[in-house]
Order: sequence, then C-alpha cells, then structure tokens
Amino acid sequence: MEKLYIGLVDTPGLFAWMIRKAIRQDYIHVVLGMDEMLDECYSVGRRYPSIPLLAGFEREEKEKIIRAFPTARYMIFAIVCTKEQKENIRKQLKKCYENRYKYHYCIAGLPFILLQKEFFREKRYTCSSFIARVLEENGLKLFSKHFSLVTPKDFYELEQKEVIYEGALKQLIRMEQYRTEIA
Repeated sequence: MEKLYIGLVDTPGLFAWMIRKAIRQDYIHVVLGMDEMLDECYSVGRRYPSIPLLAGFEREEKEKIIRAFPTARYMIFAIVCTKEQKENIRKQLKKCYENRYKYHYCIAGLPFILLQKEFFREKRYTCSSFIARVLEENGLKLFSKHFSLVTPKDFYELEQKEVIYEGALKQLIRMEQYRTEIA
C-alpha cells in the first residue's frame, strides 16, 4: 500500500476570514501531496499567495506561502491508496499542471455550497472540490456527496486519516531543512 498526503492550510486574510466564517473552522484550504512534507503538492488556489482573486490550478510552494503568510498553519495527514492509484493521480496532477491556466477557482460555486446544491462548470473548482474529484476518479471516494459540495471541513472531519503533522508552517520548513542537513 501507498499513501497520499492531504494538507489542510490556515492562512490569514479577508477572503480566508469569510471562508472560515462559512465553514466554521480554521483550516480553509486543501492541497494534495505525493510526499509527507508536501514538496510535491497541488491545489486550486491562489496563483500568487498575497492576491486571492487570481486563482487556479497550481503547484504549491511552501516558501512562497511563508513569505506571504508568516503565521500560516498546516495539518498534514495521510490516506491509504494503491501504488497504481498514486501513480495515476500523480500523472493526472502533472497533466493538469501542464494545462494549469485552463483551470480556475469557482467563485460562482461558493453560494451553491452554502445552499447544498450541486454546481459544476468544467475546469472550475474550489480547492476541496478539485481534490475530491481527482480522488474519486481514481477510486478513492471519501465522501458521500457530490464533489462540488466537498469543503475543507469535510477533509478535516475524515475518520480514515493518519495525522502526520499539525502546527506552524515555519516549523514544518525547519523540520524539512533539518532532515536535509542530517541526510
């Protein structure tokens, strides 16, 4: 068996504050990673961390995030998958990244989430709906609702998860640097 890694992210800002109020939790962003330190991870989110309206499919970079949000917090957990599922997901994410400017954040879908009404437009996702769809397309159906209704809170409430890390992004980066130095 293999593992995929989900990162739940808490960053400051007005847009994050509005999402926090709507879903009633601190972790308001979700990323999908191939490794436990999230060195290779992707999401639908801000193209530039300090500009919330320019959003689409991106490869997350912890260094960019920490510069924009020094107080960012992460929770990283693992979910079990097969080797084939992990490889297929990695290929799918890389293909999405090659076409990243065709993917956009689905702002129009946010009211539908609050109303619990399915809403989907091709290549337009929230961070959580994109990850839920990718996982589902690869045989990992974690939620009993349409992917467009999945929120970061749903990921947070998953029972079948193994928490790897929870704390400040600064500390996670320090841990990673320490591991590199002793290797």
